[in-house]
Amino acid sequence: MSRSPFLESVRCELRSRHYSLRTEKTYLYWIRQFIYFHDKQHPDTLHNAEIERFLSHLAVKSEVSSSTQNQALCALVFMYRHVIGRKIEGLKFGYARRPGNLPTVLSPEVVQAILAQLSGKYWLLTALLYGCGFRIQEALTLRVKDIDFANRAIFIFRGKGGKDRYTLLPVSLVD
Repeated sequence: MSRSPFLESVRCELRSRHYSLRTEKTYLYWIRQFIYFHDKQHPDTLHNAEIERFLSHLAVKSEVSSSTQNQALCALVFMYRHVIGRKIEGLKFGYARRPGNLPTVLSPEVVQAILAQLSGKYWLLTALLYGCGFRIQEALTLRVKDIDFANRAIFIFRGKGGKDRYTLLPVSLVD
């Protein structure tokens, strides 16, 4: 399978700026969708009107969420700014606002009912997600040496955004 030299240049730029692999895949997906939407025209030949048309198509025809629209816009902004070397100015399409919904929080009774259905490593992983506020990737990459039982703390190595942080280890999980 031959790869597009342009998409390879996007990939190289993302890697040289230490973007995560997930961000790389996502940005490449949206850039590819943008190119296909415009009948495989090179993005260097496309301008604000074409960007606005693509983003409008996502919002109206594809009915994607506001966060998905923002993700696509971020990918295009990155491509134009860092790969093509042109700033997108005067775009009549800004970042979409998310509806101001409060997060759903499970009651302690519901959490207990869920945990009662699990055992072994699945129980432990779910309890860590809930009790420590871990992201899934953080829980999956947890190492024994990251747990400080004496101080009931857990060191999270390179969490979201490549940042390190500490979180508390609940007493109920120590055993």
